[in-house]
Amino acid sequence: MQWKTKLSTIATSTLIFASHVSWANQAADSVAPEHSSGIETKQLVKAKDWMVTAANPIATQAGADVLARGGNAVDAMVAVQLMLGLVEPQSSGIGGGAFLVYWDAKGNKLKTYDGRETAPLDATPQLFQDNNGQPLKFYDAVVGGRSVGTPGTVKLLWDTHQQYGKLDWASLITPIIKVAQDGFTISPRLATLINNDQQRLSRFPTTKAYFFDANGQPKTAGTLLKNPEYAETLQSIASQGAKAFYQGDIASDIIATVQNAKGNPGVLAQKDFDTYTIKQRDPVCSAYESYQVCGMGPPSSGALTVGQILSMTEQFDLKSWGPDDEKSWQVLADASRLAFADRGMYMADQDYVPVPTQGLVSTDYLKERSQLITAGKALDSVSAGSPLWDHAMLRSQDISIELPSTSHFNIVDSDGNVISVTTTIENAFGSRLMVRGFLLNNELTDFSFKTHNDGKPIANRLEPGKRPRSSMAPTIIMQDDKPYMAIGSPGGSRIIGYVAQAIIAHTQWDMDIQEAINHPHFLNRFGTLDVEQGTQAELFKPKLEKMGFKVNVRDLNSGLHAIRITKDGLEGAADPRREGAAIGQ
Repeated sequence: MQWKTKLSTIATSTLIFASHVSWANQAADSVAPEHSSGIETKQLVKAKDWMVTAANPIATQAGADVLARGGNAVDAMVAVQLMLGLVEPQSSGIGGGAFLVYWDAKGNKLKTYDGRETAPLDATPQLFQDNNGQPLKFYDAVVGGRSVGTPGTVKLLWDTHQQYGKLDWASLITPIIKVAQDGFTISPRLATLINNDQQRLSRFPTTKAYFFDANGQPKTAGTLLKNPEYAETLQSIASQGAKAFYQGDIASDIIATVQNAKGNPGVLAQKDFDTYTIKQRDPVCSAYESYQVCGMGPPSSGALTVGQILSMTEQFDLKSWGPDDEKSWQVLADASRLAFADRGMYMADQDYVPVPTQGLVSTDYLKERSQLITAGKALDSVSAGSPLWDHAMLRSQDISIELPSTSHFNIVDSDGNVISVTTTIENAFGSRLMVRGFLLNNELTDFSFKTHNDGKPIANRLEPGKRPRSSMAPTIIMQDDKPYMAIGSPGGSRIIGYVAQAIIAHTQWDMDIQEAINHPHFLNRFGTLDVEQGTQAELFKPKLEKMGFKVNVRDLNSGLHAIRITKDGLEGAADPRREGAAIGQ
C-alpha cells in the first residue's frame, strides 16, 4: 500500500527576516490551517550548524534569530517559549509549566528539569468533588480559578538560563516584547480554536476583550493582534528575572484573579509562589535496539510509557511486517494498552508516591508483559502488571482526564547542545483566566478527581504541593552515548502513542523523520483503537475489527516535531497537522 496524505506540500523556509514584525506576519500568513481531517505533507529540512523546530513559525524564527546571532540552545529556548506564549497562547505560556530534557555537550551529560505546576498548599483532595463527594464534570472544574496550579515556566527558563545561558537575558526577551507591542497576525488555527471555544472564552471579561472584537465576535484569521499587557509583563521579567513573576505585582494579580474567579474560585496563594522550585531529576531511559530512549521521569508518565511500548513491540517482527501489515498496528496497540494499564496504576509524582521506575522499564519484566500479546488477535482485557518493587502497596487505577493541547519544540545549537521541551497550560486556553496578557493553566485537572477506588488509593490523587501526572514526553534518543534525535508532541495522553509510533516508523521501517511524523496514526490507550480520520489508516478498520478491536475513526491532531543528528548535519521535521516549522542553518 502506498501511504498518501491529502493536501498540498509546504516547503519550510530557512530564511531569517530582518524585521521582527515583518517575519511574524509573513510566517503566519504562509501556513495552512489546522484541518479537521487529512494532513498535508511537509519537507524534511537539512542544516549543517543549528536547527529549531517549534509549533508556530513565528516562534521557530525567534529561536533561529537567537542561534544566528551566537546564542546557544538554552538562550533560544527562552525566546521560543516566550514567543509561543504570545502567538500560540491556547497551548502554552508563562501561566503554565514545562518539562526540559537537555543534553549538555560541555558536560557530556543528559539532564532533565521539572517545571511542572504544583497544587496549592491549601488544596484538599476533595477540590474536584461536589458536596456529595462525587467528581465534578470536567469543564465545571476547568473553567475558573479552581483548576490553576502554581506556574513553573518562568522559573524553568530563568534557572536554566542562569546556569547555561550565553547571551544577556534581557536581550532574548526584547524582540518578543516588540512583537507583542506591534502585533502579529492571527493564524487560521488560532482563529478556529477561538471560534470553537466562544462560550468558555467569553465567560471572563479580560479574556473576552482579548480574543473577541468590539462587536463581541471572535477575532478571525488575518487580524492583527496586539498584546501590550504581555509586553509589559515581559519587560518586568526582562529586567528582574523570575523574581518579577513570583514576587510582586504579577504574582499578586494572578492570585487575586484565581481567588476571585466568579463562580469557580481557587485557592492559589503567595506561599505557593514563594516555595515553588524547579527540580532536576534523573532521566528515565529505556533500551530499544541500539538506542537508549530517554526522557522525563515522574511526575511525567511519558518516558516510562513510551519506553514500555517500544520494549514490548521489540519482541515482534515489526521490521519485516512493515506498516502495510495490520499485525504491526495490532501489536503496537496492545503494547500501548498494557503500558497504559501500568501507567494508571503506578505513575504519579515521585516526591509524593513511590514509583517502581526501574521495575517498569526492566527488560525482563517487559518481555514477560509482551508474552500477553498474540500477533493477529487483540487482547480481550488488560490489567496492570507486577514490576519488581520495594514497596508492596495496594493501588487503584487512575481515572484522570488529560485533554489534547500543549506544545513541543526542539533545539540543537552549533556546540552540540540539544533541547527537547514539552510545554503546556493543559486544556486549550487553560482555565480561560487571563492575567497581564497571558492565560493561566488548568493543570490541576490532570489529577484524578477521585482519591480512592474500592478503598484503595489512587497514585495520582490530588495532594497539597503535589505535581499532577503528565503524559508529556519530551525525548532525546541516545546512540553510542551521544544524542541521535530529539522528539516530542502535544496531544494529552495521546502524546505517548504519537511519539512511540514515530520512533517505530523511523527505526523499523526506514522512514526519514518527516515521513515518520506524516504517517497516519493508530492509537490505543484504554481498549478502543483510534485510527486517523481522512487518511489511509481508515482502510485498516475492518481488518482491525476482525482481530477483535473496537475501532474509532477520529481526528488525531498531533504536533510532532523532531531533529535528527547525523554525521552529515541536522535533519528537522514539523508535523503537517499543525502550523509548525523547522528552521536551520
